[in-house]
Amino acid sequence: MPDATVRTTAAADYFQGYAAVGIIAVVGVLFVAVAFGAGRLLRPVVPTPEKLLTYECGVDPVGEGWAHTQVRYYVYAFLYVVFAVDSIFLFPWATVFAAPGFGGVTLVEMFIFLGFLAVGLLYAYRKGVLEWT
Repeated sequence: MPDATVRTTAAADYFQGYAAVGIIAVVGVLFVAVAFGAGRLLRPVVPTPEKLLTYECGVDPVGEGWAHTQVRYYVYAFLYVVFAVDSIFLFPWATVFAAPGFGGVTLVEMFIFLGFLAVGLLYAYRKGVLEWT
C-alpha cells in the first residue's frame, strides 16, 4: 500500500508544475483583458471624418486603398530568411563538428542540409527569380 501513496504523491508533485503554469497563463490573459477593457472604458470616443481617413505617414492618401506589390520582393525576403536560417544552423554545427566522435556524422548531415539549400537556390535561379528586371 505505501507504493500507491508514493505514486499519488509523485503524480501530485508532477501536476503542481502544470498548475503553476496554468495559473500564470490565466493571470496573463486576465491582465490583458483588464487592460483592454480599461482602455475601452476610459478613452474618449469622438469620431470625426478626418479621424476616419486612412493614415499614410502624415501624407493625405491618394488613389484607391489597394496597392499592387510585386511578388519578387517577397521572394527576396523569403530567400533571405532561408539563408539566415542556414547561417543559424551553421554556427552550432561548427562547434559540434569539432567534438570528438561527431565529425563524420555531422559532416554528412551538413552536406545533406546544404544540398537541399543548393537545390532550392538552383530552382529559384532556373525560374528566373533571382534576376532583377
